Amino acid sequence: MSLDWIYYAISWILLAWHSAWDAVGVPDGAVLGTNWSWILAIFFLVVTVRVILFPVFVKQIKSQRAMQALQPQVKALQEKHKGDRETLQKEMMELYRKEKANPLMGCLPMFLQIPVFLGLFHVLRRLNPDPAKTNKDIYGWSVDQFNSASDATLFTAPIASKFGSTAAELAQLGANGTVVKIMAGVLVLVMMGTTYLTSRQMILKTGWAEDPQQRMIQRLMLYGIPLSLLISGAIFPIGVIIYWVTNNLFTLGQQQWVLRKFPPPVTATSKAGTAGRSGAQPAKSGGLLSRNKPAAAPPAPAAPKVAGPKPGAKPANPKKGRPAKRKG
Repeated sequence: MSLDWIYYAISWILLAWHSAWDAVGVPDGAVLGTNWSWILAIFFLVVTVRVILFPVFVKQIKSQRAMQALQPQVKALQEKHKGDRETLQKEMMELYRKEKANPLMGCLPMFLQIPVFLGLFHVLRRLNPDPAKTNKDIYGWSVDQFNSASDATLFTAPIASKFGSTAAELAQLGANGTVVKIMAGVLVLVMMGTTYLTSRQMILKTGWAEDPQQRMIQRLMLYGIPLSLLISGAIFPIGVIIYWVTNNLFTLGQQQWVLRKFPPPVTATSKAGTAGRSGAQPAKSGGLLSRNKPAAAPPAPAAPKVAGPKPGAKPANPKKGRPAKRKG
């Protein structure tokens, strides 16, 4: 199956935003070693894609809420069919079908962005300032636009270069290998960190799933994908990493807004946990990088104050009112 339609679509959005920034006066040349018109074009490519996918993101949140609400029933099925994995899977699939919950919906926005990522990867990989290069006008590009993007840099590192660029590729791009490795290495670490934080943010708000399959997906999203980027990031062009980091930052902000506007439902498990604290308010989770602190012990009740004698009053006789001693 040809992916040309993806390459044309990504190129059209990228070139449209580059033309828009050029029209408002953003210089096409390098400032501080950076061609900001192309960097902003990649940034707003992310914005465009996320706006298009926003309805899917809302469905993702609703599906996660539905899955969370079903956790008590899932746990009951696990207890009922303990040791019978096949029956458990059938019962859980029937439960999901009946309640119209889809366990895979949580990964759908990420899957839908894979074609965009692959399209940008292919388009940027073609960039090459060599005058002898052919097909510069493919995917709707003009020769001038192609040459401009081929010379585009981020702090002197070409956006088409990557951490694993060979000496021949660096020579074609006119790039300094040390600068490219430092720039790409820093961006890969930022990409890994922001990918981890986007998953952790959601888990902090919704909690770990009771369903083993769901929990496995959560662990994969939290640890597996960020670690895989340490290796795969070496083959990503710097422009693609800029896209990924921008997408992660956009996701962090969007998730924070949605989770505040539509907080997770209170489940029976959370109610039980609250009751176990003798009516105390549940502790709020901290920020993305903070750990939950134990609740402080309530202060001891203060001793009752004893009113002092009024001015001019006779001192109280402590012996008054006691029974008289009997004589021997």
